[in-house]
Order: sequence, then structure tokens, then C-alpha cells
Amino acid sequence: MLKDIEKLLVIKPSSLGDIVHSLAFLNSVKENFPEIKIHWIVAKGFEDLLTEHPLVEKVIVIDKNKWKSIKNIPKTLKELSSLSKNLKKEKYPIVVDLQGLLRSGIITALSGANIRLGFKEAREFSYIFYNKTVSSSVNLHAVLRYLEMAKILGCTIKSIKFPLPQEKEPNWLKNFDNYVVIIPSARWQAKNWLPSYFVELINMLPYNFIVVGSKADENIALYIEEHSNGKAKSLAGKTTLKELIALLKKSLFVITPDTGTMHLAVACDKKVVSLFGPTSPERTGPFGEGHLVIKSPLSCSPCFRKYCPDLKCMKEITPQMVYNSIETWRIK
Repeated sequence: MLKDIEKLLVIKPSSLGDIVHSLAFLNSVKENFPEIKIHWIVAKGFEDLLTEHPLVEKVIVIDKNKWKSIKNIPKTLKELSSLSKNLKKEKYPIVVDLQGLLRSGIITALSGANIRLGFKEAREFSYIFYNKTVSSSVNLHAVLRYLEMAKILGCTIKSIKFPLPQEKEPNWLKNFDNYVVIIPSARWQAKNWLPSYFVELINMLPYNFIVVGSKADENIALYIEEHSNGKAKSLAGKTTLKELIALLKKSLFVITPDTGTMHLAVACDKKVVSLFGPTSPERTGPFGEGHLVIKSPLSCSPCFRKYCPDLKCMKEITPQMVYNSIETWRIK
């Protein structure tokens, strides 16, 4: 499909981990068709992953969170109309919807592209806006699903890489060395490991630690810092996305629940220790070899529930269990 095509529109607004996964698609397209210009629609807050990216010609930022509010419907319709006009001016021959939700499906239709490609299994009836579909099992790892889309476009998968934009190491990072990064929480409440468990693990391991996250994670990160006997430093809410990339790249390894920043760490070529309870590492685990995946021993895992009243499966992953696994992992 991409032979003799000058430009391609990719719709993948969010979230952090999903965008990182789709960078493998981006890499494959540019490896096979280096002259093609790629434009990308991304949600506000994630644009730093794509701006000044050597493989992306143009980044189109949408504020999708404001579109969710009923009181913003008139403004949303106006913005969609403006977006449609701007997209149609580009005269895209092909648009690929990697998101597969109602909102992204509507944007796909508004683009006016001749070929509108998406997944047959896309949710929220978004597939009705496509005129060509790709069938791919939802049980397949997300990275491999996106590469199935690349194959349909005519790509041969030569390598699986997650190219990131160039970042400059911030001056303050020079003050840190030989550290392990802790990601203390995930967007789903049910994925979270107990802060006290992180503290216990930190005090067992022979490293210094940096705790990262958004402003929403500040209280958890400060708790970990205050109870870790000077071994942990919180930078939650204090880094930009590109600074976080630099911080991850310099780390020894990363300890994390199933969250988007875990996938960013993998893209930074870091090994991760990942803790899985309600979700499946086969679908969304750290991609590639050499990572340490620790799964809950409970039979109800994975349940794919976003909320759990007692976090039972994550509590079953004890600090001692993680410590023992890391020690064996390190010896290998």
C-alpha cells in the first residue's frame, strides 16, 4: 500500500505505553519506505515523545480530555470541524488508526483519506469508519499487533526497535549515578504494589533509588523516600517526558508495575523488573528478552479489572519474593 505514497497519517493519541509500542510500527515503516513523510495525531501531554523526532515529519496535538466533557460539546464540534478541514488540506492517501476507539475512528473518517485502515477487532464500533481492516488477535502482544498493521502496508519486519526523539541530558542529572529507578504506581488502581512493599524491598537491595512519576504520584513517592533510610530520592512530578527518558537511560535497571513508563524504560534499552497482578504480561509485558516478570500466584490473576477493593493479587507478590527473584536474575 505504501509504494509511491508520499505521506501517511498515523492516529495514535494515547496512552504513554501504547504510543511507545507503536514506535515499532513507525520504525518498520521508515525502514521499508525511508522517503515517506509521517504525520502523527497525538494527545496533549504525550507530544514530547514525537516532537523533534527524526522519523516524524509533523505532529498534530489534540486535547482529547476536554472532548469528554458534555459542557464542551459545542467547542468540541468546532475543534473537530477545524481538524477535519486541516486534515483534508493535506490530502492524505492513507490514514492508519492504531488506537481503535470511537474518537480515533471519527478522526479517521474526518481525514478524508482514500484508504482508512484499522483493526477489525477495534472497540467502540470504530471499525465502521474504516474501509480496510486488519484482523489481529487481542491476545497478541500489542507490539506484534502493530507490526501486523505494518505488514499489511507492505513492510518486511527487519528489526523491532522503539526509536525515541533526541534528548539532552539535564544538568541536574549529573548529580545522580549508579541508581535504580522505581515507578511506584500505575493508572489502574488494581495494578499498584503497596508503597510499604517498595520501602521494604529498597532496604533489602544494595542500591540507591530514584522514584519517578507524575504529580499524582508525589505523595506515594515522598512516602517511599521518607521511609527508605536515605536510599531513595523522589523526582515524581519534577521531570518532563524528555528528562524522564534521559533519567531512565542512565539507570541500572527499573522496578515497576504494569504501566506506560515501564514500556518507555524498555524503549530506553533498560531491563525491567515488572510486577503483574490483574493484567497479562503476554499482552502488555515488557517486550524483548532479559526482563524479569514476576506474576501473582493467585488463580484469579489476570482478571483485567481496573479496581480491586483489597489488591489481593498484588499483595501476594511479597518484597521477599521480588528480592529473591532479583538476586537470581542478577546472577544470570
